[in-house]
Amino acid sequence: MEINVNKKDWLFLLLCLLLGVLAEESFFRGLIGISYLIFIMAFYAVFFWRYKRFSFSHQRLGYLVLICIWLLSAGYVLNENILFYILNIVGIPVLVIFHLVLVTSPKHFRWNQPTFILYICKKLIGAIKYNVAFTASLGKSAKNGVDDHKLLVWKKILIGVVISLPVLAVVLQLLMKADSQFALMVGGIPNLFRVVDAEGVMRLVVVLICMGAFFGLMQVLVKKQVEAMNQQVWQASVKLDTIISVTVLVLINLVYILFTIVQFRYFFSGSLQGDYTYAEYARKGFFELLFVTLINLSITIVVLSFGESGKNGIRRMRQVLLTILVLSSAVMLSSAFLRLGMYEEAYGFTFTRVLVHSFMIFLVVIFTYTLVKIWVEKLSLFHFYFITALIYYTTINVMDLDRIVVKENISRFEETGKIDAYYLSSLSATGVLGLVELYKRGESIPQLEKILRDKKLESRAESHTWQSYNLKREQVSEKLNELPIK
Repeated sequence: MEINVNKKDWLFLLLCLLLGVLAEESFFRGLIGISYLIFIMAFYAVFFWRYKRFSFSHQRLGYLVLICIWLLSAGYVLNENILFYILNIVGIPVLVIFHLVLVTSPKHFRWNQPTFILYICKKLIGAIKYNVAFTASLGKSAKNGVDDHKLLVWKKILIGVVISLPVLAVVLQLLMKADSQFALMVGGIPNLFRVVDAEGVMRLVVVLICMGAFFGLMQVLVKKQVEAMNQQVWQASVKLDTIISVTVLVLINLVYILFTIVQFRYFFSGSLQGDYTYAEYARKGFFELLFVTLINLSITIVVLSFGESGKNGIRRMRQVLLTILVLSSAVMLSSAFLRLGMYEEAYGFTFTRVLVHSFMIFLVVIFTYTLVKIWVEKLSLFHFYFITALIYYTTINVMDLDRIVVKENISRFEETGKIDAYYLSSLSATGVLGLVELYKRGESIPQLEKILRDKKLESRAESHTWQSYNLKREQVSEKLNELPIK
């Protein structure tokens, strides 16, 4: 690979170095907070400067992904949830790479095809190759004007030093143990090397890796070239026989129709068999129903994506069977939704239960579109699924599910007098804010004052850097300091 570096490229390399320093400062100095949003702002400022004369493609989706990236980054400042904290450490970089490749790809290239993943991988590998070639070109430039014989001598000296170091380390240790006077004489030598800080070296390595990643990827993406890639080959290579798919759907639907009749007869009617309470019945079948619903969705996607349409009669039959499968899944989803609701009434609200509730609402949207896709075959499943999933994930990040958990538990407390204060205190900063609200209202809750006293001591003992600044955590600290608890 031939590398031609101009003045703009050298300036861009310097900016990438500064981005590398900012990345190390933002992500390797403790808890991540406002530093993530600051880094994203700086990263995209450099990106748009580098591509200021570039004609972007897929701009509508590009703007949507960009907005989601900024909102997810802002979540590190606005909310405090350990699950999303961990997921977004990986999720945001993945979205950033997807966004960069998307808006710099050719306009005719379809991003909702499997070959787009291969295209992304190819760009990432190309970034590594570019960095290797760029480093090699720097080495060639450094050798210009240097005598080859002298260069060879210095290479051999360097190899000799590298080979000697481990041997000298062992020999010195043995000689120091053998003679105490020798040990006293050379014992101070290691202090000379303390000027080299191991932590500083590691941080420098991180900075250089980040710089190389930013520089290589954006230098490769600026070349808007793509080899001819047949995007239909992968789809055409796998086809599901119509007779097989219809047979499978008939057998599965028979079972589901019977199950649906049972659900309407017992569960939805308000009567239950056996000695089960509603809460026990909800706990018994919820996860099984949700899992079966996901299986049904997978079957529907496989048949729609890889099944042959067949002739008119078979085609209509397949559409009817798929519709029955989707409607049966809707009944199961409704049953699971009701079961979870009753379980929450009996045992309270948790983050996991509210998250599952939101996921079932997401599945309703997915199934509704899938039902339309069954009869309008030209629609794209992956296109809708990706955009809906992205909006859903961003929404549950921004809206702060912990706040819903706290609100529902407080409402349940007002109705039943039951609340798990220890769970709310472990939830996040939002949970502590809810407990502070209950304390100020004078509610009589066992151990509430002790929990808030412990949280107040923890808050005073904590020390965070600017990178870790979080608005919700600061609110908790202020509220706790206002409480008359010692």
